[in-house]
Amino acid sequence: MNKFKKLLISAGLILSMSAFTLNGTTEAATTTHKVQYGETYWKLAVKFGVPVKSLMQANKATSSYLNAGKTLVIPNSSVTAAEKDLMARLVRAEAEGEPYAGKVAVATVILNRVASADFPNTVRGVIYEKSGGHYAFTPVMNGAINKSADAVSKQAVNEALAFRGQGNGSLFFYNPKTSVSKWVATRQVTVKIGNHVFAK
Repeated sequence: MNKFKKLLISAGLILSMSAFTLNGTTEAATTTHKVQYGETYWKLAVKFGVPVKSLMQANKATSSYLNAGKTLVIPNSSVTAAEKDLMARLVRAEAEGEPYAGKVAVATVILNRVASADFPNTVRGVIYEKSGGHYAFTPVMNGAINKSADAVSKQAVNEALAFRGQGNGSLFFYNPKTSVSKWVATRQVTVKIGNHVFAK
């Protein structure tokens, strides 16, 4: 990730960016953005919620620097605006009071599950999945997911999207102080952030 954060883009470029839609369709690249000094591929990927690798590949980037005046294309997001909002609401409910990195990690678990053959292949499918008659995520069961997402949770979702395809493959998270599942404690731990243990 640090590598991508250091990929500077020269000022004066015009960037074609995605405009959010709320009708369940993927986002279309229709808006332009003039890149400012100090902006990086990583920062732009987080801002627009697209994988940094996809952003660079879509523009056939062979260098960390780009020529002034070049128009960059933002690849369409595979996650809709409605799905981002749903993810952000779950992040707020699951990780309120947790460090920012923990919020990003919760969002990453959702995306990793979407990419895994062992889980539903959509954001909504993952979040509303039932196992043994119970929802996978407590906020879905108790209604906390219906609370509006805050700005920090939305930012965490975009950062998880930018980081998509990298990381340690976490598929689960739990609070060892409150978890009643013995099975999840047997999974390989990938990282511990705040009160949560992440595993795969």
